[in-house]
Amino acid sequence: MPDTPCETPSLRLEREGQIGFVIISNPARMNAFTAGMWGQVPEVIAEAEADPDIRVIVLRGAGEKAFSAGADISEFENARSGASAAAYDALNDNAFLALSGCSKPTISMIHGFCMGGGLAVALCTDIRLADEAAQFAIPAAKLGLGYNARWMRPLLAAVPPARAKEMLFTGRRFKVAEAHAMGLVNTVVSADGLAETTRTLAAEIAANAPMTVRTAKRTIDELTRNPQTPDIATLDAMVDACFKSEDYAEGRLAFMQKRKPQFKGR
Repeated sequence: MPDTPCETPSLRLEREGQIGFVIISNPARMNAFTAGMWGQVPEVIAEAEADPDIRVIVLRGAGEKAFSAGADISEFENARSGASAAAYDALNDNAFLALSGCSKPTISMIHGFCMGGGLAVALCTDIRLADEAAQFAIPAAKLGLGYNARWMRPLLAAVPPARAKEMLFTGRRFKVAEAHAMGLVNTVVSADGLAETTRTLAAEIAANAPMTVRTAKRTIDELTRNPQTPDIATLDAMVDACFKSEDYAEGRLAFMQKRKPQFKGR
């Protein structure tokens, strides 16, 4: 899918069948997030959530060099220092909450650099695919930044605490093989095969019953984020709704008729 030229740093949603591609576009700065782009994240995710035709959301960087090099450090002197720092952190928080709270399955398609805030974004998605040139880092210690505790949970959901400490303490770049071994990414493929592999995975998920997929996502997130006090009543209601759905009837019928089911999400 060719990228639409866009000089102004932005996020945009592009639809491809049942897949919604969220494009992180700031090529001049390796797709680094400006404050304006952070503010766009909840809007774009809400747009994808509201579209009944979109069943899977894929995040990717414009071009082939970077998923995202993180936050645009050139803004930090004014936007992330003194009294303005809290407002900037609020933009980050809202962006991460929109991604991690999205009810539809999300995939990060990672070309090249995935650093700092870019890695935080990827960690808020359900599945991460990366090419062989991908590199990962959280360079907060090299900038003197405090890494917000609210952003640590997605990292700790992906990697063991000792690995998270290594990433934060050193701020160094991890090549994709090491990132894969520690759990930062699900799958590593060639640069030429990344787009096709991502589409294939997204299409496989999109073909399944949407209510079942959303219930599984919500259940896993609830049990991992709130292990002591999970909202079992809500999870039970979602499971019950699946059994009462038209899709469950279609799934049974398709199985008996030895054909692929055509799920409607209701």
